[in-house]
Amino acid sequence: MQRSRVLGVALTGLALATAGGLALRPGAAAQVRSTAAPPSPGSAEERCASLTGARIGPGVVERAEHVAKGTALPVAGVPFKPAAGAGFCWVHARISPEPGSMIRADAWLPDSWNGKLLGVGGAGLNGGLALAPLTLGPLLAKGYAGAATDVGHDSAAGAKWAYHAQPKVVDWGHRGEHLTAVFAKAAIRVFYGRPAQHAYFQGCSNGGREALMEARRYPQDYDGIIAGAPASYGVGQTTAFVWHHELVARTPGASTLGSKLKLVQDAVLKQCDQLDGVADGLIENPQLCRFDPAKLQCKPGVSGSDCLDPGEVAVLRSIYQGPRVHGRQISSGFPPGGEGVPGNWDAWITSDKSIAASLGQEFFRWIVYQDPSWTLSRFDLDKDYAAASARLESTIDSKDPDLRAFARRGGKLIIYHGWDDAAVPAGNSLNYYDGVRRALGSAAADHVRLFMAPGMMHCAGGPGPSSFDMLSELDRWATGGPPPERVIASRYDNPLAALTGEHGKALQTRPLCAWPKTAHYIGTGSTDAAENFVCR
Repeated sequence: MQRSRVLGVALTGLALATAGGLALRPGAAAQVRSTAAPPSPGSAEERCASLTGARIGPGVVERAEHVAKGTALPVAGVPFKPAAGAGFCWVHARISPEPGSMIRADAWLPDSWNGKLLGVGGAGLNGGLALAPLTLGPLLAKGYAGAATDVGHDSAAGAKWAYHAQPKVVDWGHRGEHLTAVFAKAAIRVFYGRPAQHAYFQGCSNGGREALMEARRYPQDYDGIIAGAPASYGVGQTTAFVWHHELVARTPGASTLGSKLKLVQDAVLKQCDQLDGVADGLIENPQLCRFDPAKLQCKPGVSGSDCLDPGEVAVLRSIYQGPRVHGRQISSGFPPGGEGVPGNWDAWITSDKSIAASLGQEFFRWIVYQDPSWTLSRFDLDKDYAAASARLESTIDSKDPDLRAFARRGGKLIIYHGWDDAAVPAGNSLNYYDGVRRALGSAAADHVRLFMAPGMMHCAGGPGPSSFDMLSELDRWATGGPPPERVIASRYDNPLAALTGEHGKALQTRPLCAWPKTAHYIGTGSTDAAENFVCR
């Protein structure tokens, strides 16, 4: 497996949870009590070591160790080790809100602190603890304190950890991130002797779902939140994972669709690439692309690699439309334009062993039905969606757009989503954003921004620019600056380098515009330079 594919798998997926156990009510804050002594004038190493064994907020510190600047930090499942950007106190704690729950939470407390906290979300079926050196390491140099959690279970490829383990499912659904935020804030007070001036959270995919969950269910946790490609339609999205797999598997003549994805994408780009005024292999707003795959259908009696069989046409139309139960859309369809990008539709939708199918089977097997024998072949859209929705939706889904409590606190939310995302459909974020605007009315402009990235796949990668600094944009906004309207995205010759805080050569830059504005070429200059595009 290539490094980019390893990293993509590590950073993607859904957080899926069920109701029950000790579920804190929306807006409820955990009690914060600490037994640690006030900070002493000793060295950072001494102050750090003194935290071991202390009860801080809802957590008990199992170990606190000082990490010197430049120390290599292992990243589970990722074949490189980024160095710590600054010296810091690495605090490892456990939080046990009820029997059967054991949440591990880490606080990263830099020697030189900027007064701000950043919590990071999870990926796939897991929390963000294993990837914290990757997500938090580079930010230590900027002075951010950090928080990360395993949300109640060790990193795993599947969901067997949820089998007859209701408290763990609740922790994964929402409780783990919330209690980690409470713990990290308490740890900051103890270590620095003063509270954080600002607290932010960022995550993508499952982490994006967690981000929206924090904004809606626990609005007091964070002042500013970044939700990337949020898997907010938990039940509908995961049902769609299995639906896509079975759609291809059960439709006669559709088994070869995976080998024709480039044919489809080429046809889409030929029809729609220039809708934004420039032919560059990117569709700025795929909603304007009215592509019908029937135009590629083979003539009667003809079949081959250069045309689509009727079954393939039918499957594509269904994928573009999205799954419906009794006429109601349960998750958006995928927009045209990213079908043939390697590692995209082939990895998530059309492959017999797709990432989505694996996640979907784990969800229904261990969380919905608690049945180790459940397989994809037993899938029934209407029946299984109803079962999962009745049992899980109130805890899993973070699609409720009523952010009035978050807005009353002055909270700021940035959502971003790649148009070529083949895991979480971009339409889900568009629908959520529209819902927030309806819920908040005219106040929405002061609290939420959405940025759509053409050519960007799930959380990163793709033919379009997909590296950008949303945290700086959020920080400026949350500390009194104007709402972000234009964010510069870059595409580098080595996209993996950007994940460690380094950058190679920028091959292309493009503005991401605050939705519903999109970027338009001014007609002169390089189409690879952001300064030659305007938002309108």
